[in-house]
Amino acid sequence: MSLGGYPITLIFSGGSSMNNRTATVKRDTKETQIEVSLNLDGEGKSELDIGVPFLEHMVDQIARHGLFDISIKANGDLDIDAHHTVEDVGITLGQAFTKALADKKGIRRYAHAYVPLDEALSRVVIDCSGRPGLEYNANYPRARVGDFDVDLIFEFFQGFINHAMMTLHIDNLRGRNSHHIAETIFKAFGRALRVAVEQDPRMAGILPSTKGAL
Repeated sequence: MSLGGYPITLIFSGGSSMNNRTATVKRDTKETQIEVSLNLDGEGKSELDIGVPFLEHMVDQIARHGLFDISIKANGDLDIDAHHTVEDVGITLGQAFTKALADKKGIRRYAHAYVPLDEALSRVVIDCSGRPGLEYNANYPRARVGDFDVDLIFEFFQGFINHAMMTLHIDNLRGRNSHHIAETIFKAFGRALRVAVEQDPRMAGILPSTKGAL
């Protein structure tokens, strides 16, 4: 498989059932080599070796607030910058969600969450729609948090939704501190995602769509 002239190797394992919603995905390109393991029904544990400390901090928020177990090992061209690594982690994590969700029968599908952190407040709305779409509205007072370029937050979520096949609306409603703004976004994302992929006992075995496909 190739994309834009770069060879890509993908390896999937695991799968989804009512009692085993897990996946492992390996994605290798000339720019990054990434392995993600995911348990949708976990305990909020994370093992992260990405090489980008701020992204590790944010993905830990997804795991903790989503109650997902997430393990990520990444080796990227950080000597250039963090762009490829951040984007490709989003892509590979999205692929893991697609694999773990499988046919999506029995899930709630829709969810939203508001999360504050001091002066900052963000809202995230998710639809496990089968149609990738991102509406991202966030303005940061500073271009960087430490060494991390906040532009890469958009790239992470764009990569994620393109491969998780979800519709995602992210709105930072207020905030003065760039770190606080980013953290409220990732926490709200984790909490909304937790509910969206949660199994609804009233929908057991039923696809949450009148079309018959997601």
